[in-house]
Amino acid sequence: MRILIQRVKRASVTVEGQIVGQIAHGLLVLVGIAATDTISEVEWMCAKITKLRIFNDDEEKMNRSLADVEGSILLVSQFTLYADAQKGLRPSYINAAPPQMAKPLYEQMLAHLKQTSGLSVEAGIFGAMMEVELVNDGPVTIWLERESGGNVPL
Repeated sequence: MRILIQRVKRASVTVEGQIVGQIAHGLLVLVGIAATDTISEVEWMCAKITKLRIFNDDEEKMNRSLADVEGSILLVSQFTLYADAQKGLRPSYINAAPPQMAKPLYEQMLAHLKQTSGLSVEAGIFGAMMEVELVNDGPVTIWLERESGGNVPL
């Protein structure tokens, strides 16, 4: 699983002219799901998202988590995080999970964040053409990746 986290002042997702998800202060999380991912990767990433200390404390050091600052999460599926453009000019997405496999894992991730984080969690629509707007705070952008079956502790 690959996620791109952006600390934001605000972010929103629009589908067919309608805002389907929006947050103020928090994290925009773009999620790419691999064909080999399982619920284990979902749970690990959810814990990372909520506990990663990337918000400033009173001394302007990144020492606070999303939970500490009572921020929100905007979760957006993005299979293009698995683009492989090393050969040729047209990216391959062979390592991305097919939609019938990725959608249930994305929905489990969304449900897990809502149930365990205690924070406001908004989302885009899986598989839809989405317009994502954000105001990056910092800017702070972090790439996280976990191979399926990985045993990396939080």
